[in-house]
Amino acid sequence: MTRVSQITTDVARAATLLKNGAIVAIPTETVYGLAALVHQEAAVMRIYSVKGRPTHHPLIVHVAKDFDLDKWGIFSSTARLLASEFWPGPLTLLVKRTAHVPDWVTGGRDTVAVRVPQHPMCQELLGLIPDALVAPSANRFGRVSPTTAQHVLSDLGSDVDLILDGGPCDIGVESTIVDCTQDLLQILRPGAITAMDIFTLTGRTLSDAVGESRAPGMMLSHYAPTAKVELYESQDEAAIRSSQLNEMGTSYQHLYFEDVNEYALRLYDELRMADINGVKIVLAVLPEPTRIGIALRDRLKKASHRQA
Repeated sequence: MTRVSQITTDVARAATLLKNGAIVAIPTETVYGLAALVHQEAAVMRIYSVKGRPTHHPLIVHVAKDFDLDKWGIFSSTARLLASEFWPGPLTLLVKRTAHVPDWVTGGRDTVAVRVPQHPMCQELLGLIPDALVAPSANRFGRVSPTTAQHVLSDLGSDVDLILDGGPCDIGVESTIVDCTQDLLQILRPGAITAMDIFTLTGRTLSDAVGESRAPGMMLSHYAPTAKVELYESQDEAAIRSSQLNEMGTSYQHLYFEDVNEYALRLYDELRMADINGVKIVLAVLPEPTRIGIALRDRLKKASHRQA
């Protein structure tokens, strides 16, 4: 197969390539994903290779909105309620897998992460293929996630067969992941859908993740630029550090948006720009720990952990 480095809006072409064993970058409402058909082992293994991602690190299965729940996993009544309320949308559910799900998707675990993406172009694509898609973020493993087609091209170049351009992502951070395999629900990765949203719907309190890493985004270091990321709870704290860096002649970039939704939309682009501009340090002011601000704090802490 001839590998290309091309951006397109041709969904039918993307579907044809996927069916023929290609890997294609696709838009979702959260971030861009690097997709292959679930049951094409060679294509899925190529995703691991291109990303530099450990093969034991499980992938999320992306399915069409009219899919059969029982085909892919064992969904409890709570998981079904969450699916009916939040799908399509930025919520991933971790459930016990069925025999239909291959080991190369789950890292050999007995669980599978499933979500129904909301992006219309992604849903159109899923309607044209005979399988579900795996679609981890379309970037090198551990680095800053892509929220535009150009980000993917800059990161992966000709290592991806096609880039399907659906415009900038609407949310800008990865989906919430909820572990539904035990009586106590756990948030394995915070996102736009919060613990309060889930409690309001189900009446069930969620705990933070405990135990081994078993879903994307659970590693301590992730989403990191080359620049060092320093975290501050207030603009005043960041201003003091700015003065110090000015005296030292060290290049830095201030990162904060008062509107938390704009912060989410701009976060990864700002981290990328720091590297493009050769900035040494990013002074990131953490948003309040409410709504999507919880997810932003998670991503920024993991971005900073790399240099800790």
